[in-house]
Amino acid sequence: MATGARWGMTVPFNDRTLAESRDLVAELPGLGYTDIWSAEVNGVDGFVPLALAAEWAPGVRLGSAIVPVSTRGPALLAMSAATLADLAPERFVLGIGASSPAIVERWNAGEFVKPFARTRDTLRFLKKALTGEKVIEKYETFEVRGFRLEQAPKIPPKIVLAALRPRMLHLATAEADGAITNWLSPEDVRKVRGEVAPETELIARLFVCVSEDAARVRERGRRMLAGYLTVPAYAAFHDWLGRGEVLRPMHEAWAAGDRQAAVRAIPDEVVDALIVHGDAATCRARVQQYVDSGLDTPVLAPIPGGEIPLAQAVRELAPGRR
Repeated sequence: MATGARWGMTVPFNDRTLAESRDLVAELPGLGYTDIWSAEVNGVDGFVPLALAAEWAPGVRLGSAIVPVSTRGPALLAMSAATLADLAPERFVLGIGASSPAIVERWNAGEFVKPFARTRDTLRFLKKALTGEKVIEKYETFEVRGFRLEQAPKIPPKIVLAALRPRMLHLATAEADGAITNWLSPEDVRKVRGEVAPETELIARLFVCVSEDAARVRERGRRMLAGYLTVPAYAAFHDWLGRGEVLRPMHEAWAAGDRQAAVRAIPDEVVDALIVHGDAATCRARVQQYVDSGLDTPVLAPIPGGEIPLAQAVRELAPGRR
């Protein structure tokens, strides 16, 4: 690992429940992991794993990557963030983002409207609320009338934004403490890095499979990528990154309702660019390429199904491993 670089791990692990994750989470600091980041899609929520990790893995930084701004009210988000900031003073980073229409509307009965403005407004509200200030303000996408945290954290947590394209990346630079991106190659990092200030922390979750069976990894990777890259925000992201034409057959098949054809249409080179795979040493070297390209905080998300158990993969992917 490059001197001074952060090296994160995603929790919980895909091969076990959160309750079964305690021992492996507790190992992470000793293995050299500096960060633990949660995710929130349709499994565990984004806050409880971090609350547990605050006790299980003292000393590591804890972050949410990400909690949506439209599935909770602004005040509830502030309360959850304040709780984590109290449990892990100066160690908790609140990652928020727009999420997607499926998560917000189809699963949570919310409204996915003006995602940029909703994220910006939530960021501005949280920056005030987490200082203990009473908030009475009408934002573009919501209004808060008289909310104040009963007990604000002594030190407000940093806030980072899920950001894929220039507008949100610029907002992260101007008003937040960092940007979280996703599903990109080391070469793509350079383009993303060019949109944020050098001092802005850039974080990315990297999906990793410790396996030398490239065909098997690509088969699984195509299914994962089809589910993500057909989401409008990710489709636009990869258009901006320059993959519009190579992904066009996938989008056309998906739009026609042929999911299997869409999966088959994803070229090997796209899977290889966006998913880290190979033996553990190869994977660590690939993650280092992201860091060398300008990524400050790689957050590994090991994919089960390789030749070794996931717990062993976590250990062998550790930054100090040789």
